[in-house]
Amino acid sequence: MGTAIIGLHRVGYELRSYFRAPDAVFFTFLFPIVMLALFSVAFSSAPDIQAGPGVSVDYATYYLPGLVATGLLLSGTQALGVDIAGERSDGTLKRLGGTPLPVLSYFVGKIGMVLVTSVLQTAILLAVARLVFGVDLPTAGSRWWTFAWIMLLGIATSSVLGIAISALPREGRRATATIVPVVLVLQFISGVYLPFTQLPDWLQDVASAFPLRWMASGMRSVFLPSQFASAEPGGAWHLGWGALILAAWLVAGVVVCLLTFRWNRKDA
Repeated sequence: MGTAIIGLHRVGYELRSYFRAPDAVFFTFLFPIVMLALFSVAFSSAPDIQAGPGVSVDYATYYLPGLVATGLLLSGTQALGVDIAGERSDGTLKRLGGTPLPVLSYFVGKIGMVLVTSVLQTAILLAVARLVFGVDLPTAGSRWWTFAWIMLLGIATSSVLGIAISALPREGRRATATIVPVVLVLQFISGVYLPFTQLPDWLQDVASAFPLRWMASGMRSVFLPSQFASAEPGGAWHLGWGALILAAWLVAGVVVCLLTFRWNRKDA
């Protein structure tokens, strides 16, 4: 119980630190909201995207699912990766290692911060989509159930991958240059900005090995009409495969965290 209580206190500390960093707030918290506004305004006069006779959506509706998924990856993998690498470089982790703070409590604080910011970010994104751009949100309970498990699994996977990838940068100042390009490339090959099946087959295969492709297609199954499944590989959402691949990355990320996380780098 002591570890859990300390972890909950760490969540509050991490949230305060997060929202006091303007670059983190803009490039992780506000980024999906800004991108939705840009795409919606830029394509406001363009014809709707068709998925068959009489089935179409506007660009705000089309881009919303991918940006919801992107927000989870940014809040988890990118934000935690850069943050923890910086704490390791400036000596914060070394100082924490000299205190009674349990490693598990530290992780609870970080992952709790990702959970809170992801839920808040997604809520704002959906509110902007509905109230500002007139996006019709799902009404079926089954779709919201799909949304909930994809979101929770995506948050967990993105968080442990953020902790794992934080071991890559040798210095905190290089963390952004090391981690952000990886996250950016994944956005472009995972069906967030471009229709996934328009990519070359080999690039689809590469993207399908990573979590964001499945998070994005899962969210499309929630927010887009079912006819849009015809634009996915194999003409289906493949939610089962997505869950398995996300779970595999979650387990792999936990293993890497256990093997690599140290309060202080041995090569520092």
